[in-house]
Amino acid sequence: MTIDLFVPCNIDQFYPDTAMNTVKVLEKAGVEVNYNPDQTCCGRFAFNAGYVEEAKKLGDKFLSEFVGDRPVVCPSASCVAFIRKRYPELFFNTANHLNVKKLEKNVFEFTEFLVDVLHCDDLGAEFPHKVTYHDSCSALRGLGIGKEARQLLSKVKGLELIEMKQTDMCCGGELTFAMNHEEVSVGMASHKVRNALNTGAEFIVSTDMSCLMHQKSYIDANGLPIQVIHIADVLANFTE
Repeated sequence: MTIDLFVPCNIDQFYPDTAMNTVKVLEKAGVEVNYNPDQTCCGRFAFNAGYVEEAKKLGDKFLSEFVGDRPVVCPSASCVAFIRKRYPELFFNTANHLNVKKLEKNVFEFTEFLVDVLHCDDLGAEFPHKVTYHDSCSALRGLGIGKEARQLLSKVKGLELIEMKQTDMCCGGELTFAMNHEEVSVGMASHKVRNALNTGAEFIVSTDMSCLMHQKSYIDANGLPIQVIHIADVLANFTE
């Protein structure tokens, strides 16, 4: 099977190793990965900031770059939820209406694709650490996923998954919200990180780098003894 990989702009700009590890894991699962270097952004950040027309322009570009019948796989539940939930509204009764209808059934979050499409949950990864899992709002509420990531983590050798209290609570990491309501956003991050710390975990794992970046900012600012890591970086720890 050949898939098209969509790399979110925040991963592309700040965590390129996570993008490469996504490729590494997909190839380990037997998938041929196609990457279009002209891709940029799905428009989520612009839309959430209220720039609807700018978001539509980015969406038009996205739709022109991901054509055909190949599945589109993305290591970000936030981007996938935006495409599935908002594109039908943005492009309703436009020239791209049918393209969106096709795409929304063919775009998948990374863990969702591995478990629910490929039926692959054991990649031979090894990660001898205690971790706790953060359900992003987009994954849990937008896509209705969460068991997939846990299923993958349960098969990682040496990994101990410890669930935190209120795992479904938002961390306040949506960019526009964090910028406009800084004190509330920081308070939410504090609550989330403290719950993670109380598990004794060494790492917070998630499908969403936006959430992890927000939590990392709070962790670094307060010198707390915990790290964040994208699930693709955990799963890529296998012997070639």
